[in-house]
Amino acid sequence: MTQSDYIKKIEVLKQWAFAYYVEDNPLATDEEYDRLYHKILDYEIANPTKVVEDSPTKRVGGIVREEFSKAKHIKRMWSMEDVFTKDEVAEWLDRTVKNIGVTSYFCEPKFDGASMNLLYNEGKLVRAITRGDGVEGEEVTDNVRTIRSIPLTIEYQALIEIRGEVVIRKDDFEIINQERLKERGTLFANPRNAASGSLRQLDSSVTAKRRLVFYPWGVGENSLEHTNLSEKMNYIYNLGFLAPPFIKICQTIEEIDDFYNFLISKRDDIPVMMDGMVIKIDDIEKQEQLGYTVKFPKWMSAYKFPAVEKVTQVNDITIQVGRTGVLTPVAEVEPVDLDGATVARATLHNFEEIERKGLKIGDSVIIIRSGDVIPKITKVLVDRRDGTQRDIVRPTSCPTCGSDVLDEGRLIKCQNMDCPDRVINSIIHFAKKSSMNIEGLGSKIVEILVTKGKIRDILGLYSLKYEDLEDLDGFKERRIHRLLEAISTTKGTTLSRVLSSMGIEHIGEVASRAIALEFGLDVIDVTKEQLIEIDGIGEEMANSFLEFMRVNREFVLKLFNKIEPRVEDKIEAKDNIFKDKTVVLTGTMSVGRKVIKELMENLGAKVGSSVSKKTDFLIYGDDAGSKYTKAIKLGVKTLTETEMRDLL
Repeated sequence: MTQSDYIKKIEVLKQWAFAYYVEDNPLATDEEYDRLYHKILDYEIANPTKVVEDSPTKRVGGIVREEFSKAKHIKRMWSMEDVFTKDEVAEWLDRTVKNIGVTSYFCEPKFDGASMNLLYNEGKLVRAITRGDGVEGEEVTDNVRTIRSIPLTIEYQALIEIRGEVVIRKDDFEIINQERLKERGTLFANPRNAASGSLRQLDSSVTAKRRLVFYPWGVGENSLEHTNLSEKMNYIYNLGFLAPPFIKICQTIEEIDDFYNFLISKRDDIPVMMDGMVIKIDDIEKQEQLGYTVKFPKWMSAYKFPAVEKVTQVNDITIQVGRTGVLTPVAEVEPVDLDGATVARATLHNFEEIERKGLKIGDSVIIIRSGDVIPKITKVLVDRRDGTQRDIVRPTSCPTCGSDVLDEGRLIKCQNMDCPDRVINSIIHFAKKSSMNIEGLGSKIVEILVTKGKIRDILGLYSLKYEDLEDLDGFKERRIHRLLEAISTTKGTTLSRVLSSMGIEHIGEVASRAIALEFGLDVIDVTKEQLIEIDGIGEEMANSFLEFMRVNREFVLKLFNKIEPRVEDKIEAKDNIFKDKTVVLTGTMSVGRKVIKELMENLGAKVGSSVSKKTDFLIYGDDAGSKYTKAIKLGVKTLTETEMRDLL
């Protein structure tokens, strides 16, 4: 074979691959494809210096990384505003018309996968980056090169970012899951998770086997001169990318809703999971006129599909014990397929919900799943009972450690700090940055220390010695000294931080600070009456705190003895605009949010975690999300960090 013959055969193989993987219209049999593929491969092995850049043989992967590096997008990748009803779509359209007048809308399916940004330069794929936080993602170029619906070269020579969704077809997902079950004994929860997990394989040959597909839905950096998005995307499709099965330019709310309902009717026929329809203003100039919020473009929205529901049967109830000891009932149901995901469990939240629904073991129920929402039971089909159903009894003891539980009605809790189900997670919570900030003590290290018997609870951290760690894999001298030093530096920290780090149900940073300032080290012996006198401490919080101290009194005394927490003085804040006000923080600030939080508390403000009608101020930074949106809807006063500082 000459080099000229080789080039010609490459072009033929690329045409066959495009017809098979993109157009779904094979031009050759599998046998013919494989025969030509191996002829090309044999030539390349014999002539390694003459291999062309976009040879189909480069799709097989084989590059193994130790980790993925971070990379920045040239232009930011945005989130989308979600709408769920025709009325909400109408409201969104009204806002666009009010600002830019009547316009056309580019509508396409919203595929449920992993967002990807492809960077081409001089016609070659040079980098592939996951969405990440929109500004920076993980560089997964080696893996993306194995996706056959992504061209390695394109005719467009200028710099361009092509954005889209990496997905797995439903049929391929079933095949992958069967293989995964044989190899690892576990399944991917849904095609989206499978796509995301496949992209993050350190061995690109694994990604190559996963049958990933790429659908473009937009562009970032580019110098294309098209005036409409539909024209621009049509140009992208013609570069060799896979076009969505259906696209429509709509003019009115009626046309948009008709296309939305059409896509729903095709939900089972389209081979890829869809969770909605994307609506975008088609005129690119008008897109820029509308601009952006801190989180998403004002010129696009996701019209989400209604939830998928099926009928199944509850076979049993199992109880999970959480980090704080809360017992959560989970329904074990007859496995059922919900929009491409096999569901065998459903959340019940608490036993009050079981009683409210009147649920029994053996009941037929309607189970629902919508987008990322955990499957849940929406209705018990009482008329299908046949007398074999059994009542569900509230537990009186912890299923793990056997300790008596605290039954608060809505919540049932194991308060034993030595409960095996609580130990690992309680130590992880205790050590994390927002708690005691023990650097180097991540979740994996905690698991190792507990499973190897080096510690059995939080107290064990303060008894660790060098010789306890030197026999553990990966624990070298420097690492051991750093960990022991990090644990030691937590001694003498504030009492409020110690309290919030113990993971007492309902008692967060704000409540811990208030209790610590009021009672000091006498917190162990406070009464309910004393607690509820503190502003913001209700009966449920007081009961939880008291029960925790009753069950773990000796543990807490020993912990105080080890740490010797510092009791802060109670300081009365001077009069200012934030004193006695409820403040919520969101977004990225010029300094850590913790610094802003402490500033607000020193000014006498109460810093809340969620926005409500009782919130006085929302202080926000870059990438403010749902809290900002909710504050606007509720009419809460919003301030940028700069505006907040100006007020002071």
